[in-house]
Amino acid sequence: MNDRPAGAAGIGRAGGGAHPVRTGADLTASTAVRYALVPAPRLSLDAVARRSGLHPDLIRRFVALGLIDAERDDAGRLVFDPTAPAVLARIQRLRTGLCLNYASIGLVLDLLDRISLLEAALRGCGMRSETPPWT
Repeated sequence: MNDRPAGAAGIGRAGGGAHPVRTGADLTASTAVRYALVPAPRLSLDAVARRSGLHPDLIRRFVALGLIDAERDDAGRLVFDPTAPAVLARIQRLRTGLCLNYASIGLVLDLLDRISLLEAALRGCGMRSETPPWT
């Protein structure tokens, strides 16, 4: 679908682990709680910094600007999706290739996400655009 998760609202939520997962049926019965069998894989800030080649402080700044999403684990440390290094590489390509500032990069990423959603909707309807996706 796209390289970047939607929004920066994930900051502050506990990520991964054996946290209860509530379903629609669980909303009516408050005692019914299911636990995820397999925790979602997450990368630490240091792992993302190593894989992307960026300084951890720059990655923290990207999180603060909303360019990349992160969650907080139980200890309060930032954890990222496994796709975070690819998102950071995309941000760096936009920065160096098009000489965009970080506010512009956020706008461009949002527009690229919308284009991806529209192209997916076209493919789902059986219609196809004439040109292949360029991103």
